[in-house]
Amino acid sequence: MTIKQYRDQFIQELTPLYDAGEAKSFFYLILEAKQQLKRIDIALQPELVLSASELETWNSILEQLKREIPIQYLLGTTHFYGLEFEVNSSVLIPRPETEELVDWIVQKSKIKNQKSKIKILDIGTGSGCIAISLAKNLLNAEVFAFDVSEKALATAQKNAELNQVHVQFICQSILETEDLGQQFDVIVSNPPYVRHLEKQEIKKNVLENEPHLALFVADDDALIFYRKIAQLALKNLSQTGQLYFEINQYLGQEMLDLLQDMDFKNSELRQDIYGNDRMTKSTR
Repeated sequence: MTIKQYRDQFIQELTPLYDAGEAKSFFYLILEAKQQLKRIDIALQPELVLSASELETWNSILEQLKREIPIQYLLGTTHFYGLEFEVNSSVLIPRPETEELVDWIVQKSKIKNQKSKIKILDIGTGSGCIAISLAKNLLNAEVFAFDVSEKALATAQKNAELNQVHVQFICQSILETEDLGQQFDVIVSNPPYVRHLEKQEIKKNVLENEPHLALFVADDDALIFYRKIAQLALKNLSQTGQLYFEINQYLGQEMLDLLQDMDFKNSELRQDIYGNDRMTKSTR
């Protein structure tokens, strides 16, 4: 079977679950990852044939996509803020909204700290996408990252090596931490923030495959991580330090109220590319 013929079959079999555009994008992601070919190669060489072993690989991926396993987990990699990251079931798949948070920090930090060294802490680092992207783009930054999961930290460490940056990873439960032990110029966190009552809004491929430890919080205390991190930031942010959060889209005003009640200054709420309240920035 030619690759071109298989492409048509692949898209047809996935369209009951995914729209045609998404199914087509999956095909070309796999084509590049597994065959080292691009869309143009099929156009120029329409008679390229899949070998028996290649066909077996493609069919295996197709069957897993039908079970709604995320394409990023099947390929083992994803792209975030211009960098490549290894991902697996121990870590959340990085989202475009989080790229916006990283970009906000990068732009603000470049303006504020053009030459001086800065210390950054990422709490709940997961794959390391925030910490590593900041280390890669802020050459004057010393970056630290916490996570409660040793498996997540092992993945994050691989990603730091893959992207040739140094990040100091620390296995630590933030809810059990009373002091961070040093001062930071930037503290950022994308902690668990999805309430159990919002589970029905979560896509099946996320709900059944991504780590719930990194996703969900109790309905009756949805801001537990934010409150704890903000308390630590009051002790461990430098005098003009900045605190950044990615947040639950339904709790924007509650987040602003929390930060104001804790005497943070200049709190700003931003929406993401989809028009949802998604991130905050505050200063001490």
